[in-house]
Amino acid sequence: MKKNLKICWLSAGVSSFIAGYANDCLTFLDSNGNQCRRKPVDKYIYIDIKDQHPDSMRFIKDCETVLGKEVEILQSEYNSVENVIRTAGMIGNNRNNYYPCTNWLKKRVRKEWEYEHSDYDITYIWGFDRNEQERADRLCESMPEFKHEFPLIDKLLSKQDCHSIMEQIGLKRPYMYDLGYQNNNCVGCVKGGMWYWNKIRKDFPDVFEARAKLERDIGHSILKQCYLDELEPDRGRKSDEISTDCGIMCYMNMYF
Repeated sequence: MKKNLKICWLSAGVSSFIAGYANDCLTFLDSNGNQCRRKPVDKYIYIDIKDQHPDSMRFIKDCETVLGKEVEILQSEYNSVENVIRTAGMIGNNRNNYYPCTNWLKKRVRKEWEYEHSDYDITYIWGFDRNEQERADRLCESMPEFKHEFPLIDKLLSKQDCHSIMEQIGLKRPYMYDLGYQNNNCVGCVKGGMWYWNKIRKDFPDVFEARAKLERDIGHSILKQCYLDELEPDRGRKSDEISTDCGIMCYMNMYF
């Protein structure tokens, strides 16, 4: 009989942490309507990518303190988004939602981990909130070989609730949120839209210039409308852009 192993993959975002925190520290209703504790997470894992803001590692260390557990750090041999794109010779295809950076920096790392732990019966903790039930259902259908739990949905927690809990427990959220970004993705996420890239141009000009050069070097653009060096500074609205949490969505892309 396989041993049980409960895993929470941290993305250095608020939702994935609160999902693990809720599982370990909050009570839930059982099938009889009684309050109970769930089996704690056995292992927290974070895939470190060079393009994450440096404050992400501070956040992971703070998570360790709050949770009282060590977070295992994994990393791809390619290390950075630019290394992947130059090796693959492409940025991505938003029509089928395939991005080499997702595949090589996260999918392969995670699949290798799963292979090494194939003798375990694995349960995954996911940070989908109460408004993402459909995504949770799709995930369960696409990954039947694993068990899945969704603490935020079970506790009817929204993303704003997650941020509030962070404040209550005194955990400083990642710096990218304070800058006004909706998620703590890689700085210069290739899934960003025009508003996002104009903000990157302002907040991280070196990253903007590096991505603009990368586009021209490989002959592919990040945006559908234009190359970054052609992007007008006033283009894009935050309200028009889909909030892509690359922590959760990247892991989901492994199976969709």
